[in-house]
Amino acid sequence: LSFSLAHPAVKAFMCGSLSGTCSTLLFQPLDLVKTRLQTLQNGVQHGSGRVGMVTVFVSVLRTEKLLGLWRGVSPSFVRCIPGVGIYFSTYFTLKQRFFADGAPGPLQAAQLGAGARCVAGVCMLPVTVIKTRFESGRYKYSSVFGALQCVCRTEGPKALFSGLTATLLRDAPFSGIYVMIYSQAKYTLPREISQSSYAPLANFSCGVLAGILASIVTQPADVVKTHIQVSPDVFSRTSDVVQFIYKEHGLVGFFRGAVPRSLRRTMMAAMAWTVYEQLMAQMGLKS
Repeated sequence: LSFSLAHPAVKAFMCGSLSGTCSTLLFQPLDLVKTRLQTLQNGVQHGSGRVGMVTVFVSVLRTEKLLGLWRGVSPSFVRCIPGVGIYFSTYFTLKQRFFADGAPGPLQAAQLGAGARCVAGVCMLPVTVIKTRFESGRYKYSSVFGALQCVCRTEGPKALFSGLTATLLRDAPFSGIYVMIYSQAKYTLPREISQSSYAPLANFSCGVLAGILASIVTQPADVVKTHIQVSPDVFSRTSDVVQFIYKEHGLVGFFRGAVPRSLRRTMMAAMAWTVYEQLMAQMGLKS
């Protein structure tokens, strides 16, 4: 009963958190493979040809066993459960505040998505830094809390906000493009589909389309962010990382890990939005 009386923004937070939990657990291995691909040194590839997603996947399975693919899942949970909740509650609040009367247009939908993502991104950045380091396999942290303490003690609290620029350059456009394409794709669905039992599947398909396009556009910023957060002692400025990646790998370097990231981001976002909208509908709230 108490939950049914809760503020709509709190309900949006709860729905978002639940959808974030499901998608994080399912797609964590893809995030780990993406981080490993992006932080591979050129030396690894001598005589071994191109190292791809499957090679990394098999390598992790062989050296760290099946559970190794879920390395970094605890910081992913700590980040995604409140992070997705903050994102959806901010999105819901902004939408109710500025577009209570009607649906936002494409540009306004992009602004809504980007604004909500900036709030969630800044709030959860310290855990994002820890998550990226966990996944890289270069740090031997025992727990999320222990890692936070260790970073504060050895590198100072500032290190927990490393990669802020790259993170916002990645997350705000991703979410803006995603929400814009997703909302427009949904509006084009025929009425007989959008009001049928196939609506969740149709919404999921719209989410997949939006996710693929948004992932490709924001991939370079993701590669830069990973390098800054894994090697903060080597790179102090975003421009240094950009120069390093270009010099080491050329333009292709900015799209390293694009396949696992696109798969994960697309499926996670599509699933999170579909679950969120279904839960909100169950509560009688317009998402």
